[in-house]
Amino acid sequence: MQIEEIREIALKYSLQNAIQFNGKAQEKAVLGKVIGALKEKGYNPRDIIPIVKKVVEEVNRLSFDIQREKLEEIAPELLYREKKTKEYTLPPLPNAEKGKVVTRFPPEPNGYLHIGHAKAAIMDYEYAKLYDGKFILRFDDTNPDKDKLEFYDAQKEDLQWLGIEWDEEYNTSDHLSKHYKLAEQLIQQGDAYVCNCTPEEIKKNRKNRIACKCRSNSIEENLELWEGILSHLTGYILRLKGDMKSDNTAMRDPTLFRIIETPHPIQGDKYRVWPTYDFAGAVEDSISGVTHPFRTKEYELRDECYFYLLDKLGLRRPYLLEFSRLSIEGMPVSKRKINPLIEKGVVTGFDDIRLPTLRGLKRRGITKQAIRNFVISQGVSKTEATVSFSLLEAENRKILDPIARRFFFIKDPIKLIVENAPEKKKAIPYHPSNRELGERIFETDKIFYIPFEDIDSLREGVIFRLKDLFNIRILEKNKVVYGEYIGEELIPDTLRIQWTTSRYIPITVFIPHSLYINDEFNENSLEEIHGIAEESIKNTSHGEIIQFERFGFVRIEHTDKGIIGFFTHR
Repeated sequence: MQIEEIREIALKYSLQNAIQFNGKAQEKAVLGKVIGALKEKGYNPRDIIPIVKKVVEEVNRLSFDIQREKLEEIAPELLYREKKTKEYTLPPLPNAEKGKVVTRFPPEPNGYLHIGHAKAAIMDYEYAKLYDGKFILRFDDTNPDKDKLEFYDAQKEDLQWLGIEWDEEYNTSDHLSKHYKLAEQLIQQGDAYVCNCTPEEIKKNRKNRIACKCRSNSIEENLELWEGILSHLTGYILRLKGDMKSDNTAMRDPTLFRIIETPHPIQGDKYRVWPTYDFAGAVEDSISGVTHPFRTKEYELRDECYFYLLDKLGLRRPYLLEFSRLSIEGMPVSKRKINPLIEKGVVTGFDDIRLPTLRGLKRRGITKQAIRNFVISQGVSKTEATVSFSLLEAENRKILDPIARRFFFIKDPIKLIVENAPEKKKAIPYHPSNRELGERIFETDKIFYIPFEDIDSLREGVIFRLKDLFNIRILEKNKVVYGEYIGEELIPDTLRIQWTTSRYIPITVFIPHSLYINDEFNENSLEEIHGIAEESIKNTSHGEIIQFERFGFVRIEHTDKGIIGFFTHR
């Protein structure tokens, strides 16, 4: 009796520890738990140690899925026990005062937001909340060639899905008259000039640190040319008089304004001269009251230009901060890579589950809370790194595991006939520990469908268990499996197999893989799995994220052609 009790306790804690450490239980950790649990009963540790050692070895020979199933059966409270809530917080802001912090998120309305944008938006929003400050949504719409009306609302919808709210919203294009006045101020001060050199000449001169002939124009000539390009002249740009000898290439007379004749999605034909990021970004951060603007590290060299320009205009200097871009293995986060995939029809659209767009991640089954936790866990470091998508999956799994309903799903099904099977009406919970999720009712007879891969390795005479139902001995295996019912009592170490009755639902599950492997497009980046699911899958809601046992989390969609699923992760 003593040995059985020790073994029972050791098995629970070995399974729990194995699941916590990717299928390999740690003997010392399990031993400590078992000794602690049996301390009050006066058991001698010398009797406990050999039993624990043996049980840990047995558990470590099991697959991860079997370990999980066994723990769900004998002690689900250990698998889904209440965990300490991890605090996801950002480090303090430098030079920040409560109630006086102003941040902004400045997307360009030229595409759908992706997880890289989410990092910036979440950090800006969370810092404003942390300091009881103000958060501004500013559309940096100063490139009519790329900006489109549809993306203003689309980006707002994506932000709202993330749970981000803003205190003020405006478009940079609404302030163009102010920008023109500031440009004129620079010209009058002798700090900017109009240039009509070719792009090739400009590139060559900047490389060789040589000033072009236009730099010596008088203030009067520049003012006259400026008025001309605002109305009718072509082939001109406005450049900042920086330092052509500077080691920082960003200071070698960067372009501040250029002519773009394409009608603007909001302003129409009202303007033809548009500010560059160097000008608009610095000016808008200052005049809108932003105290702590964040930019990705790629703009670090442009910081000198940012402050130089503000100083020349006599505008307030914000406290500029940089952080690293978010790069994920095998997933392109730049529009330069994403847009061609969509235009060529390689992916289905901006909500393709292989893409890191917020719409793609949402359709895949990644929750907004997981994205927030993942982003904040990455912090505000400037160190460039490419992270594994598994880190985001891990955050998502923590959220889904206690709340996702479980269903049986059979890939490559084979028919099983159990001639002496009792007809049963069996209630099985949707979740092993969260009973609030309810249960589904199975009405069984002698016909079942089970996974071919589970039965393929079993020989005739072997006993297995239809999970949560009863035990079967294999009598014959051909294109159909024949078996006999041999009772319902749990038999230790028997294989548990999922099943459906003949009232199953066909379902296709789409599984995303890396879009790129070694910078080459992966032709096998979307896999289709055809299988059958238990009948109660009909009771799912459109967009519900469930778990197919021993398969993974799947987001369900109900379509005109039936039910489909998008694989989220294991």
